[in-house]
Amino acid sequence: MRRLLGTVAAIAITLGGTLAAASPAQAAPALRFHSAQYDSPGKDTRSNKSRNAEWIALVNTGKKAVSLKGWSIKEKGGRVYTFGAVSIPGKGGKIYLHTGNGTDTKTHVYWNSGNYIWNNTGDKATLRKPNKKTQDTCSWGNKKGRTKVAC
Repeated sequence: MRRLLGTVAAIAITLGGTLAAASPAQAAPALRFHSAQYDSPGKDTRSNKSRNAEWIALVNTGKKAVSLKGWSIKEKGGRVYTFGAVSIPGKGGKIYLHTGNGTDTKTHVYWNSGNYIWNNTGDKATLRKPNKKTQDTCSWGNKKGRTKVAC
């Protein structure tokens, strides 16, 4: 009996140590890309309405709100949007970055670009922390009839 208890204790300690060591490496990032509408629906007229129908969204899967001040989104061609003083709520909170001009709110911010940002034939968005380290990426290719992608 004493031998059995010793064996069970050793297994429990081994498993506990393994689980504790594995947890941080398996933790998903709390802030990530959710989706992108990289081709505004309809004809590309270059109007502000058409440019704002092109967007990329972030989601916070963590429990606590995250301040986005200093975070940035970079597209494959090198253009960068840096967030100002805006936060994204936890537990599924989302924020949309629109390409055109507009007034920022809690859930919609604007790149204020006079041109489209995302390439319809394929592109890559990189979410970067204030220290410029990559937090997440979202890529897509050309697919006929598709204007939106889940990240």
